Amino acid sequence: SAAAAPRPMAASAQPAVPPVIKAFGAPENAQRMEEARDNACNDMGKMLQFLLPVATQIQQDVIKAYGFSSDGEGVLKFARLIKSYESQDPEIASMSGKLKAMFLPPMTLPPHGAGTGGVAAS
Repeated sequence: SAAAAPRPMAASAQPAVPPVIKAFGAPENAQRMEEARDNACNDMGKMLQFLLPVATQIQQDVIKAYGFSSDGEGVLKFARLIKSYESQDPEIASMSGKLKAMFLPPMTLPPHGAGTGGVAAS
């Protein structure tokens, strides 16, 4: 019928990003992430096993209020939308970076200059 409210076209990731970041900062969620990170011991395979489900769940709780389905598909759609905004919006890009940093292991790189001693031209 004509009286039916128009359905929102598509979920928008933009307004959802700050609350998602805030959600990860919430003490109980930060602790869940910390525990998962400890269990994973910076092992990439274990990260996916322990950290990803927790991170996904935290995101799902927030993004369902923004029209995303509260399942893995919703989280993937959210991630894809953010990616498409990154190039147009530096603020989204910076927030997205923060988000990734929360559930990707800090990559342990060898200290700069390690093992390059004596490479200078003779």
